[in-house]
Amino acid sequence: MFCQGTVIGATAKPLFPRSELHMASDLSADALISRRASSSRRRDLVFIVNPKGANGRTGQEWKTLLPYLKSRLGSDCNICESVTSGPRQAIGITREAIRDGADAVIAVGGDGTLHEVVNGFFCNGEPVTSRDSSFTSTTALGVSVSLALCNMFVNLILQKSKFVIYMQLIPLGTGSDFARTFGWKNDPYEAIDRLAKGERRRIDIGAIRRENEESHYFVNVADIHLSAKAGYYASRYKKFGNLCYVIGALQAFFSHKNQNLRIKINDGEWESYPKVTAVCIGNAKYFGGGMKITPNAHPSNGTFEMVVLQDFKWYDFILKLHKLYNGTHLSVHNVSSISARSIEVEEEEMVGSESIYVQSDGEFLGFLPSKFCILPSVIEMIV
Repeated sequence: MFCQGTVIGATAKPLFPRSELHMASDLSADALISRRASSSRRRDLVFIVNPKGANGRTGQEWKTLLPYLKSRLGSDCNICESVTSGPRQAIGITREAIRDGADAVIAVGGDGTLHEVVNGFFCNGEPVTSRDSSFTSTTALGVSVSLALCNMFVNLILQKSKFVIYMQLIPLGTGSDFARTFGWKNDPYEAIDRLAKGERRRIDIGAIRRENEESHYFVNVADIHLSAKAGYYASRYKKFGNLCYVIGALQAFFSHKNQNLRIKINDGEWESYPKVTAVCIGNAKYFGGGMKITPNAHPSNGTFEMVVLQDFKWYDFILKLHKLYNGTHLSVHNVSSISARSIEVEEEEMVGSESIYVQSDGEFLGFLPSKFCILPSVIEMIV
């Protein structure tokens, strides 16, 4: 069966019949074939497509991918297509898919679509679970104030693991920075092959807490100050492809002033960081269309890498841009790096009237102060 339709936001009706939903532990198409003699179970895969991604290229290429997708998975899986028509709709679609018992949610697009799918695994600071009470989801975990409590609840949910909802990315977006950390080519056919093989790995997710706001989640890189402002402006120029990041950076520089910040690592003491240009908190390595900003980060090692750039001038970026892209900038003067499980950042004092921008995975979130916490091994991803 091939289920093809358009879902806008969180749907009121199940994405697929409840009678077809069962619990299983292996997504591999080959493994499914070997079990067909003993079970007629078909997997329910929800593909969330951003047709406007990469200036409309995502929607066009997705249509050409469908025949290959059906040839690789259609005989053993129910393929459900959900097409978004605006920002944040993938969050609601993901939540509804999980509640309806989907076996896997696949983001078709770029880092922005993946970011929304990741946030769809959570709701009101808690993991989204199937409406079927016989399932216990282990895909995500809400953030608690204490790092010790955060780790305790992660371990508790993993010990109770019964049902896993898998996540995957078919890269068809502008940047596809998350895919670079795993060495994946920007090839959707290879992504479908990975999905068919079903090899899995638990990955970490970053959580961001801000006063009087719901927790926000990221899978790639969160950043503060100049780089966040550059990302904010770059989002206006997506039609120029990866050049949008350069345009955004140039526009951000016009009003930029380095700021004095205070940073707390792993619930320790506050430390002063003068003349900060940017703070980048990496769960993965790349952002900004291929810039290897946190080269030691990996979404399976249980920690962030925090990279702080201090007292950079506009010409420093021009002279050292190649180092930022190839990941050799950690040896540069005024660049520091540290591994951490939780990071709090706030302004030490205002220089001028500018607020400090915060973004994650290219999405503008607001301004400081913010707390970042790693949630280790909380989502299972097909790799």
